[in-house]
Amino acid sequence: MPRRAARRLYKTLGRRGTFLLILGTGKTCWGVSFLVAPPPEAPGLELLTDLCSLRHWSWLWIVCGLITFTSAFLPIGRDKLGFSTALIPPTVWAIAYTYAVLTGEYSRGGFVAIWYLTSHCGVIMWAATVPEYSVPRAPRSARRGKGA
Repeated sequence: MPRRAARRLYKTLGRRGTFLLILGTGKTCWGVSFLVAPPPEAPGLELLTDLCSLRHWSWLWIVCGLITFTSAFLPIGRDKLGFSTALIPPTVWAIAYTYAVLTGEYSRGGFVAIWYLTSHCGVIMWAATVPEYSVPRAPRSARRGKGA
């Protein structure tokens, strides 16, 4: 029974929807972690924490995660909102870490910014271009020789 339900869910979601579902869940959980137990220090995020606390910034992750999650259930072609919304939190974090490097507050921030830009933003942008169904090429018919 659980396998049948999983197959039906996968058929409903497709490849892009499954990616958005996983991504939305992860972003929401990451945001909830900052809400429930924010770290005492957030080196490299001073640009953000000067504006408001990490508890407030956690809502950016949570809201964007929930939008990404619900976009998984939209029809193909209408899921662009989920992909673009998923880009917002890691882009904001990457900007904050880049700023921290440029101001000299957190020298390691450059590596963290590159990590957010590649493993988050880059993967999201790549996944947004993956077609839902890839159709294999039609096989070429065999040529007959003239000598037959």
